[in-house]
Amino acid sequence: MKIRNNHGEFETRAIHAGQTSDPQNGAVMTPVYLTSTFEQDAPAQPRDGYEYSRTKNPTRLALEENLAALEGGQWGLCFASGLGATNALLDSLVPGDHVVAGNDLYGGTHRIFRQVFERYGIRFSFVDTTEARHVEAAIEKDTKLVYIESPSNPLLRVSDIEAISRVAKARSKLLVVDNTFASPYLQNPLAMGADVVLHSLTKYLGGHSDVVAGALVGNDPALFESYAFFQNSCGGSLDPMSSFLVLRGTKTLALRMQRHCENAMAIARFLEDQPQVARVHYPGLESFPQHELAKSQMRSFGGMVSFELKGGVAAGEACASATRYFCLAESLGGVESLIETPPSMTHAAIPAAERHAAGLEDGLVRLSVGVEHIDDLIGDLKVALLKAAQVSEQTADA
Repeated sequence: MKIRNNHGEFETRAIHAGQTSDPQNGAVMTPVYLTSTFEQDAPAQPRDGYEYSRTKNPTRLALEENLAALEGGQWGLCFASGLGATNALLDSLVPGDHVVAGNDLYGGTHRIFRQVFERYGIRFSFVDTTEARHVEAAIEKDTKLVYIESPSNPLLRVSDIEAISRVAKARSKLLVVDNTFASPYLQNPLAMGADVVLHSLTKYLGGHSDVVAGALVGNDPALFESYAFFQNSCGGSLDPMSSFLVLRGTKTLALRMQRHCENAMAIARFLEDQPQVARVHYPGLESFPQHELAKSQMRSFGGMVSFELKGGVAAGEACASATRYFCLAESLGGVESLIETPPSMTHAAIPAAERHAAGLEDGLVRLSVGVEHIDDLIGDLKVALLKAAQVSEQTADA
């Protein structure tokens, strides 16, 4: 796949890669090709490969080329959701195949692994991927994929992508990195040896909480053919309007990520000083276990912050229900700030014992820090933490 306008620094590629003005009228923005089918010059002779929009659509192709350029890949494929992209990865496996995955994953990823594909005979092992030796120990003869998130969801754990890549390549296994939390602006796993990068485009790349989409990006043409086959055959392609919305989002990604990171760092430092908070998870803090690793493989530390309250579930839910600017909602990566409690929301599909074993405590609160004024956000959290403290005291008295 030839990527048009794949040149310049990141900010330039975000605006120009995959983009050309309309040859008929000069329109600067990529048109939304709301068509299901395309006229052919003769039977079985489509123009430039366009025959049916599930298979190929000009708006989606522009986005796929744009994302490939941002991640430093040769190809991109866009899906109707991040889980649609994950599904295409797993569709390439057969009964008996094995996957090594991180034990701190998005709850929907854990659900599709355990509750969907385990029924089809695919086996999964969940390990702490912050140590490459744990990954190496879990690899079997039938392992086909190593699947990690870095930073992870929701504990922001950072894995050494280069080290895990060396382990995977030594055993001829594919390494897939979910790069959703970092975005291509902060981290490029392909440059560190990953074979495939996965994104929920719903998050930072879309950036405005108005679209649901996913993507795979890579370099190997054989992998492109495999995943494109399942994208087309299983009907998981991204629609043209959503493709247009994500393209709009990528153009401002660098600007937005800078503000997300600045705000998140300020909030993480604020939370570290609060007596109600038992622990703060943010790679930018010197106290974070993988802080130095994050510095070495990320441009900055991202817009996600998680913290544990001393009062458990009741305190976490009270805190998340008492904010004004932080909206109580799932998802992340939009310009607006969001707050949620993973044990009862995004990660509720993971059994409690398994969550606790992975370090996901009952009092965990996850923040997607937006681009609002930092004083308003910190003031909002001060009120919410007071409410959480009140609930903790009431629970203790009872």
